[in-house]
Amino acid sequence: MDRESFAEESEQLIDKVVYINRVAKVVKGGKRFRFSALVVVGDGNGQVGHGIGKAKEVAASIRKGFEVAKKTMVPVSIVDGTVPHPIIGEFGSSKVVLKPAPPGTGVIAGNAVRAVLEAAGIKNVVAKTLGSRNHNNVIRATFDALLNMETRESVEAKRGISLRPGK
Repeated sequence: MDRESFAEESEQLIDKVVYINRVAKVVKGGKRFRFSALVVVGDGNGQVGHGIGKAKEVAASIRKGFEVAKKTMVPVSIVDGTVPHPIIGEFGSSKVVLKPAPPGTGVIAGNAVRAVLEAAGIKNVVAKTLGSRNHNNVIRATFDALLNMETRESVEAKRGISLRPGK
């Protein structure tokens, strides 16, 4: 991919670096440092992905994480700028509670959860992280919650009935 098309594609996507970790390997001559970057990418319109990039330089690890995140993008249900219903996502011992919020509330969430929700294009939501606060596990728990969301239409189609408005 040439540099110009990469720049055009990245302009359309929202990318956020959630966490950069420095890892040291002790060798005979001293310490060798490597970096890993946890990156979240979204189009701000219901598509979001995450990835981890590892390299000897910070910039290279971020770029690799961005590439992995683009490949893992998945669709997310958004209704009126918020999530369709309250839900709990789990990964490992991390839990993330997502609750719909009225317009004007904004994204009330921790750093990792906020990055995922803003990249997905969700404007109003209240989130709480429970259990382990490990960045990677929190992001994966957030994805678990978002992927298990169901809109009213999908529930009606699955059940074969019409649900009452407001329920």
